[in-house]
Amino acid sequence: MKNLTRTALALAAAIAALPPARADVITDWNIKAGAILAESKMGTPPAVRAMAIVQTAAADAVEAVGRRPGFARNGGALEAAVAAAHRVTLLKLMPAQEASIQAAYQAALAALPDTPARAAGIAAGEQAAAAVLAARADDGAAAPDRFASQTSAGHWVPTAAAAASTWPQRKPWLLQSPAQFRPPAPPALTSPTWQRDLAEVKALGARASTTRTPEQTAIGRFWDYSLPPVYHGVVRSVALAPGRDVARNARLFATVAQAMDDAMIAVFEAKYHYRFWRPVTAIRQGAADAGEAGWVSLIDAPMHPEYPSAHSILASTVGTILQAEVGSAALPELATSSPTAQGATRRWTSVDDFVNEVSVSRIYGGIHYRFSTEVGTAMGKQVGALAAQRQAAGGL
Repeated sequence: MKNLTRTALALAAAIAALPPARADVITDWNIKAGAILAESKMGTPPAVRAMAIVQTAAADAVEAVGRRPGFARNGGALEAAVAAAHRVTLLKLMPAQEASIQAAYQAALAALPDTPARAAGIAAGEQAAAAVLAARADDGAAAPDRFASQTSAGHWVPTAAAAASTWPQRKPWLLQSPAQFRPPAPPALTSPTWQRDLAEVKALGARASTTRTPEQTAIGRFWDYSLPPVYHGVVRSVALAPGRDVARNARLFATVAQAMDDAMIAVFEAKYHYRFWRPVTAIRQGAADAGEAGWVSLIDAPMHPEYPSAHSILASTVGTILQAEVGSAALPELATSSPTAQGATRRWTSVDDFVNEVSVSRIYGGIHYRFSTEVGTAMGKQVGALAAQRQAAGGL
């Protein structure tokens, strides 16, 4: 692909550093789509939405080809359908990346024989993509922004345009409403929990912290990256395990992507409902006698309210689905790489270890309180369980 940004190149290098595995057309295109997404410099909430649309279209394309027995493996129909579904959705969602999208698509088609089956696969993929795009066209992502700041103690005060402030009004994929899993309010500013967690993030999350270890710093910087590829790398750890097929992987990626999007809808509904302040604001304003005017977090705080933690809900959602996917079978080693850690790869032997690391990374990064990560994790378990139940029942 042409004109990749530094971030996209770093992502590609990180992926290349992972051990070789048995890729299929779904996992192969997931990597390509992730690199194109990184190239687009799209923010995390719209990027998560985009990947939900892309992976759903790909899964629907696989299903459409699979409805014709004996046809899926004849003449590249399946590969063509998945490629076409990606081309149509990616071009609609990221038109500025047309050169990269077309290059990936043409390379995929060049590897297939020019047969009637390939042509039929292309048509199936294009139809699947058009149907998903039409279904999500009015999901509320483009609704007018009506956010208004509040400046009283405890409230988040943006220093730039508020991010994803329309997400609480979006149409979910599987939730009954954006507020279905809204948690209780954050702790009162006079509570022991608030004072304890503020002191913790002030000590561990400061850019100049003397208590944070090098390993904790590495974890904080690793998870400064939040675009879908860092999570989809973990999903591929399961998708590339022996004995899986393309259809099963297509459903898995679509389930995860839709659930991640619903997790973002749910967490932003809660964020903008409570509008709780970030540690940097609370510390600089002297909350709970923790005043330090020049305090700076290890990583920059995102431009949306603090409570609950979005990274925590994403990790927990993904982890819950993956645990349900493997069931009683042995969980493969989970691994992924991050451009904000110079392409380093981190690995986990359990879902809990993965989720816990993501959550605590936000404390090390100085942008979340522990109670927010715990609440985000609990919300993710609810969203993930709902998605896993629907998938087990044959839905998508």
